[in-house]
Amino acid sequence: MTPHDLPIYELEDEIVRSLGARPRLILQAPTGSGKSTQVPQMLLDRDLLGEGEVVVLQPRRLATRMLARRVAAERKGRLGDEVGYQIRFEKVASRQTRIRFVTEGILLRQLLQDPELHGVAAILFDEFHERHLYGDITLARTLQLQETTRPDLKLVVMSATLESDKLEKYLAPCPVLTSSGRMHPVAIEYLTKPVRGENYPISDLATDELARLAAQTEGDVLIFMPGKYEITRTIAALRASRVSDRFIALPLYSELPPAEQDAALAPSAKRKVIVATNVAETSLTIDGVRVVIDSGLARIARFDPRRGINTLFIEKISRASADQRA
Repeated sequence: MTPHDLPIYELEDEIVRSLGARPRLILQAPTGSGKSTQVPQMLLDRDLLGEGEVVVLQPRRLATRMLARRVAAERKGRLGDEVGYQIRFEKVASRQTRIRFVTEGILLRQLLQDPELHGVAAILFDEFHERHLYGDITLARTLQLQETTRPDLKLVVMSATLESDKLEKYLAPCPVLTSSGRMHPVAIEYLTKPVRGENYPISDLATDELARLAAQTEGDVLIFMPGKYEITRTIAALRASRVSDRFIALPLYSELPPAEQDAALAPSAKRKVIVATNVAETSLTIDGVRVVIDSGLARIARFDPRRGINTLFIEKISRASADQRA
């Protein structure tokens, strides 16, 4: 299969036509449709950027780095030339870069240093449903910039799960394009009763579910856990389980060294179990995964008024996040 077989290409002509007529667009497409990797290339290949670059905002550093690497490989170039990325304390880009993946704080800092965003022809807000503060501020500022001194600046808001009605009113006039294509059918099962963490740790539950599904399924398995501690316990439980000889258990979270992150995403002759935080929820489509076991939990940063600082709390995920994980 080539990238042009991805479902997002059913909208290519409409995307180009819409952005040619109006500089704003809302794009809703399912996970795995190819929007994160292919839409920037469409804008470049269909001459919508002029001499400028397209900046793709990502909510997470891991996705930023891996998407840039994927697009560079598809275009048969060296990372940092035509395709690059920039995250905190790390920049792999050059003057030749035309597609640049960045985290939200990077673009906000660029806006402060260069309010006109010289050299930027288009901005793609990927996975916008996550609604981080930096992303919201950046969208508001770039809209203001577009309405005043940069009417040529193209803005595209993308996600698999969006409340497009409210966003459409905010961005009006703005067309909405929806891709209904999904690469594979997805069957979703739920536990018959809620999890009681005190007596049945979520790590043991995930391991038992994997043991139940191991003989019924094929391909790799992706297990979502809220944080590093739960990932470590789950991997220990997997390695002590009766199906441990059938799988390689690998962690995936943002603090892992890049080499270990790459190992989790690399192809393997043996079935893999990737135990990940929500870094694997958006933008990354991990090849070979056929089973997803979702704890339904995530660590979310919230302001703690008692201590006056931001704190990570384990919370139930939203329905939109559950759809993304599936």
